[in-house]
Parts: sequence; structure tokens; C-alpha cells
Amino acid sequence: MNYKQTVEYLYNVVPSFQKVGTAGYKEGLSNTLALDEHFGHPHRKFKTIHVAGTNGKGSCSHTLAAMLQAMGLKVGLYTSPHLVDFRERIRVNGKCVSKKRVVDFVKDEHEFFEPLHPSFFELTTALAFKYFAEKKVDIAVVEVGLGGRLDCTNIITPELCVITNISFDHTQFLGNTLEEIAGEKAGIIKPCVPVVIGETTPETKPVFERKAAEKHAPIYFAEEGLCTTDISEKVREQLPYFELKGSYQEKNLHTILTATKVLSIPEKAIMEGLQHVSEMTGLQGRWQTLQKSPLVICDAGHNVGGWQYVSKQIAEQPCKQLRIVFGMVDDKDIDTVMGMLPHNAIYYWTQASTKRAIPAQKVKEKGEAHHLNGTIYDKVEDAYKAAIEESGKEDFIFVGGSSYIVSDLFEYLNF
Repeated sequence: MNYKQTVEYLYNVVPSFQKVGTAGYKEGLSNTLALDEHFGHPHRKFKTIHVAGTNGKGSCSHTLAAMLQAMGLKVGLYTSPHLVDFRERIRVNGKCVSKKRVVDFVKDEHEFFEPLHPSFFELTTALAFKYFAEKKVDIAVVEVGLGGRLDCTNIITPELCVITNISFDHTQFLGNTLEEIAGEKAGIIKPCVPVVIGETTPETKPVFERKAAEKHAPIYFAEEGLCTTDISEKVREQLPYFELKGSYQEKNLHTILTATKVLSIPEKAIMEGLQHVSEMTGLQGRWQTLQKSPLVICDAGHNVGGWQYVSKQIAEQPCKQLRIVFGMVDDKDIDTVMGMLPHNAIYYWTQASTKRAIPAQKVKEKGEAHHLNGTIYDKVEDAYKAAIEESGKEDFIFVGGSSYIVSDLFEYLNF
């Protein structure tokens, strides 16, 4: 098989949550442990940082990776989902795993893993850990796929755990209350391993405190600022130049800076990482400007927690006419998100090329129930082209609602 055939094999032979939703999720670590033993426990051959949370995991993971790279370390980075190419999930110093390595992994190992019927994420995690060991990385930043306690990344014993925040998402797996969801994500806390908590609520803070106490793990709350009060003025002056834009990044910054103090990352590396995140790690899709006349910005925010920030930033953007290309997937709270969308926009309702996409017709119906008006487009590229064609130079086009919407746009634009 060539690379394209191999990736299709991975999607079709092992179930993928990204492609099919609930059917692609497997609870428990039995497959992960079997794969890990087969490959000789590769995750024990390098240090790790483990990042969980409802929103902000990707931004925090990439920024920490950039800072560690700026220290001169060889850094693995494992994140999900990808936007265009599967290989985006597995990087070393910002460079994606090679197509040949992906092909060889499946060719060499399929006889072992096929009888296990692993999920897509279980297999991808095994490949990532094996690849990082082969490349002899000094440290890897590992983003949790879903939840924490039963996520297949949770076999690692990291140098630091980070939990960015808790809001309602994936409730069919993680629970219907903030306490239940926090309990699942707190499952990454390990004995005596420090943990940084980005944001809390009255419901979630006691959950983290109990779990940390149970594990004798030092716990740091970024909101309290105890670890960042001595951040130098030189670093503070650089914060407005943080490469990742979006008002929600202010919250992520508190989390990241708290982590840098726990990890003793020097300020020169902090500043370099802040200024060159995308260049050093390949991160895309976070309040990303695609063109300026008309202004086009995309964002991969995809749930209620994320849209609490994205909707405010859209409203703050000056323009002559606001145009929004929008779609979501079926496990998200579309009604609550719709309630956050501005009424002064022209909407281009669409659907991503995933089985999880809510049909554009249904998205339109949901929008109309919230007095939002627009036109249906079956493909993201068609919605985007229509928005561009109808825009004047002073208009603002926002594209989002799901990482899959951004992914389809990037494929169309050949990003």
C-alpha cells in the first residue's frame, strides 16, 4: 500500500472517532497495554508532559512544545485531530512523521494488531510512542484524546500534568455534570507528579484537590497566579506579541506560564516559543487570518466552552458586513452555540465531509429557530466561495463551528 491507501486502511479497518463518532470510541486500556507490551514499552524511553482539558489542549501543547524546542531539546508532539494530513498528529521538532514510516508501521505490524480490533486512536498512539522512542526525543508533549482516566495516552507517567479547563463536551462518555467530567480528566493525575489546573469552577476545583491529595501530587491553580507572580517584566512585555491570536488565548497563557515555572523553562525560551509557535510546531486553525481584504479568519473552536470566547471576538471585529460560514458535528450542543451567534451576520450553512457532520439543512433549521438567516451549501468550499464572491473589501468572513469545517477549508485552499 502507498501512503494514501494506508491512511484509508487506518480509517476503514480500525474505527475512528474522528470519522464515525461513538462507534470509533473504545473504553478501557486493554488494547493499549497489549500494543505497548508488543512494542517494548516505548513510552518509558523518553520524558513526557500530559495535557488534558475540554478546550485549549492543542494551543497549550503546541506552545509548551515550542518553548521546549527553544531550549534546544528534541521534542515529540502528539495531538489530535489533524486538519488536513494524518501526519500532523505526530511531530518531532515540528516536523511530521514521514509517510514511509506510517506505511511501514502498518505493513510490519498489521498481523499483530488486526486481531485486537483496536480503535484508530489506540493504534495512532502506539505509532506515536514507538516513533518518539525511535527518534530518541528528549521529551514529548502528549495531548489527551478524550477524557483522561481511560484515554489510551494515560499509560505515561509524565514530568507534569496539565488540565486546561472543564466544560460540557463528550457527555455521552464523560458524564453529565461538571464534577463527573472533571473526575474523568483528573484521572491523568499521577502519584507525586505535579499538576497545573488552568481554570476551575466551584464544581470542579474540589475534584482536582481531592485527586491531587489522594495521589500526593503538588497542585498549582493558574487562576491564583502563585507561580507567575515572579514572571519577569521582560517576559510580560512579550505577552501581547504571543503569536496565537484569539481572546481565549489569554486564559491559555496563564496555564502555559504556570507550567513554565513548574518546569523551570528559562525566560529566553519562553519568549521565543510565544513568538514562533506556528513556525516551530505547525499549529494552525486558532483565530487564523487567511486573507485581509476581505478579512477572512477561521477558528477550530467546536463546543460551548470554546464559543463563549469565539463569539465575543467575532462581535468585537469591526467590519461593514459580517459573513459566517458555519457547520457543526452531531455530538456538540448546537442549540447553545446557536444562541451565541450574532444576529447581524449573513450565514452560509454547510457541512463537513465527515459522517459526524450535522446536515446543512438541519443546521439551517436550527439557525432559523434562533432567528439567524442564511443559505445552504453542501460543501464547505462552496460556502466559502459564495461568501468571498459576495463580500466587499471591508467585510469580515468567519469560518468555523467545527475543526472539520476548518479542515475542509484547508484542503480546498491547499494549506
